Amino acid sequence: MPAGVEEALSASEVQLRADICEVGRRLYARGYTASNDGNISVRLDATRLLMTPTSVCKGFMTPDMMCITDLEGRKLSGDRGPSSEMLMHLEVYRQRPDAQAVVHAHPPTATGFAVAGIPLTRAVLAEVVTTLGSIPIAEYATPSTMELPEAVRKYVKAHDGMLLANHGALTLGKDLFGAYYKMETVEHFAKISLVARMLGGERLLSQDEVVRLQGLRDHYGITSPAPICPEPSNAEQAECQVVQAPVAPGQRLVSDASLAGLARSRRTIGPDEEIRLTYRELTQLIEDAVKALM
Repeated sequence: MPAGVEEALSASEVQLRADICEVGRRLYARGYTASNDGNISVRLDATRLLMTPTSVCKGFMTPDMMCITDLEGRKLSGDRGPSSEMLMHLEVYRQRPDAQAVVHAHPPTATGFAVAGIPLTRAVLAEVVTTLGSIPIAEYATPSTMELPEAVRKYVKAHDGMLLANHGALTLGKDLFGAYYKMETVEHFAKISLVARMLGGERLLSQDEVVRLQGLRDHYGITSPAPICPEPSNAEQAECQVVQAPVAPGQRLVSDASLAGLARSRRTIGPDEEIRLTYRELTQLIEDAVKALM
């Protein structure tokens, strides 16, 4: 950035421009974006946003490329146009006054779950339950249209991270690096979940353990937008976080294979329906059958 221009900016804006470039570099280096994918924004003050420009690789941005818009999306300054996903960012800031920054990217494993229509809502990792709670999937919407902010609106009040169906992931935080670190957590959780399922399935944390972990949030100073739901909700806008955790009094971990077998035994199988079992599930069913005969 030319020296004269930088001198005209406040110290905080200079730092935020540099921080956006650093977050963009990390996203690109970790493979969370490719080509010109992804976008980043941060609040400059109560009425203005600093945002990445459209059609620029996030790994090679410079501070002078950034755009400034108001909260209605009108460009106030910048040589380039603001991100094509600006509407989604604006919706987050409207719904979450506490959000100071938003990161959107396409981390491969998490996006794979989004494409497969599988939310990351199972109670598997204590750290994820304590910090993010759960990671739902916002319904598919055409990128860069009003459909996308409408899809995000359902979950954004209760979640700091979500998958976007057939699109990518979205995270928000109290600062730029906080929003970025949550994107790292989403992808890390997706990778671990995928590996566990390839190995036969996760062992899930029980509901009692989830409640215990939720109670640790205040102890560690972790702020979360919403509590974990006592029961699943089909409300138009999520007011709490749905976490899949089995009821298992006295237990902290419950075998996913056992749960799968139990769920399968409770439903009617059609005559032409194909049943697929992992080796672990098959072993568990055989063990249960042997025990029943003894």
